[in-house]
Amino acid sequence: MQKKFQYKVFKSNTSFIVVRCVHPSCSWRVRANKLIESEYWMVTKHVDKHTCPTDFKTTRRRQATSWVVGECIKRRFINPGRVFRPRDVMDDMKQRYGVELSYSVAWRGRECAYENLRLGTPEQSYNLLPGYLHMLMQTNPGSVVNLEVTDGNKFQYLFIAFAASIQGFSYCRPVISIDATHLKGKYRGVLFTAVCHDANQQIFPLAIGVGDSENDAAWTWFLKRVKDVFGENPALVIVSDRHRSIRSAVEEAFPRAFHGICIYHLLNNLKTKFKSKNKELEQHYIAAAKAYNLQEFHVLFYTLCSALPGAKEYLESVGLDRWTRSHAPCRRYNIMTTNISESFNAVLVKVRELPITAFVNEVRLLCQRWFQQRRTKANGCSSRMSTDVEKKLEERRDRAQTMDVICADQYTFDVVDGDRNYCVDMALWTCTCRKFQLDQLPCDHVLAVVRKTQYDPYDLCSLYYTREFWCETYRGVIQPIPCNSRSVLWPNIGRFLDLCHIIHITSIETVVRGALNIGEYSSCFN
Repeated sequence: MQKKFQYKVFKSNTSFIVVRCVHPSCSWRVRANKLIESEYWMVTKHVDKHTCPTDFKTTRRRQATSWVVGECIKRRFINPGRVFRPRDVMDDMKQRYGVELSYSVAWRGRECAYENLRLGTPEQSYNLLPGYLHMLMQTNPGSVVNLEVTDGNKFQYLFIAFAASIQGFSYCRPVISIDATHLKGKYRGVLFTAVCHDANQQIFPLAIGVGDSENDAAWTWFLKRVKDVFGENPALVIVSDRHRSIRSAVEEAFPRAFHGICIYHLLNNLKTKFKSKNKELEQHYIAAAKAYNLQEFHVLFYTLCSALPGAKEYLESVGLDRWTRSHAPCRRYNIMTTNISESFNAVLVKVRELPITAFVNEVRLLCQRWFQQRRTKANGCSSRMSTDVEKKLEERRDRAQTMDVICADQYTFDVVDGDRNYCVDMALWTCTCRKFQLDQLPCDHVLAVVRKTQYDPYDLCSLYYTREFWCETYRGVIQPIPCNSRSVLWPNIGRFLDLCHIIHITSIETVVRGALNIGEYSSCFN
């Protein structure tokens, strides 16, 4: 194509093919024979020299079909977020190959490239999904995959938790942020996510799910899978927005866990209900929600409610323990919002346009990159704490330099911070500011005491912040899955006996029927 010559098929059948230049007097030709009992062909004759006139060359190429154009430009779409318009395809083919395309050929070529790199059409992608999940389990043993279909053999729910995430959660603070967002492919659906913070305050993905919509049944199904994989304990905290389906699902799936509300979602509800745009009141609300001790909370809460009549009754009806740090019965640490969930969803904003199997594969690639990069960073850390926590401790040490410490006895100290006094008890690991006990990290006042005594500040930090736990969080490896973009190497749904223990189905007959005729596996929701 680059040399601007054209060819045509002169003869062909199932065993050989002869291709010649379209000019009748040109000697250029290629002959290939099919190898016996093989899908490969061997070139048996090739005359490489063109003898046709130079003026016979043209920029309008008959061989520049949409499929060929798609093969030429497919590497431009490696990044799912890449925007490549038909006009861009026309300019690219003109610049690289000297070929002029019509708009329609450029558009169809782009669609062929999309189909190639997105593992087929949306319908084909659903048919590839069971085989892909099987390979995911084979390459990442210990991962948990649940795929449910309806009685009509239609896709209903999907849940994935990588083995590396399951292993790493034991070394993260027990606060899980959950959220849902819409998929943008042909058949839509909803993406459910569960994430937490690692020792370095970065997003640690736990599990993803796909369902038909954000309803009671879907949220309950997803959260029950999360509980089955990650367990439940009295210290566990679930943070979410105020969606009614989430509340009922958390009560059913995690009856012993504490369910906290994202303070920013509640703020938006508050502003909508009272039609308030007062920035100062917003600041009072945020400060009250994040306050560590009750005295500070009551001052801020009183100021807020005095300026906004009706806010007191509304916020108390929600439950003070669900949106304030000072009233929460469990440690929320510094996780007062669902920002980490929403940030994770934002990273996937372009990926959510892909067909289901390509989408899952992109999520795996993202997690694979994150784990490798953060494993390298954690292993290269030289301090006892993670990089972010070490920086935070250093800032607190600087502020502690200006504080006066008065010793009461071996363990009790009075710390003067400006016009305020705080009591620090090193035997009980408490400070009256309550940051020490709620965040499990030395506050300014504790570090002021450390400066005057022989206490090691690192011994006062929770293990969740240490370099050791940071390294252990990312010790697991998310392994790649072999795939050829044009001839997918995954087994079809017929390998069902190997999947019975991980794929939940409505009946054995459904999957056996799918194994015999994979085309029956529907590509859309109910």
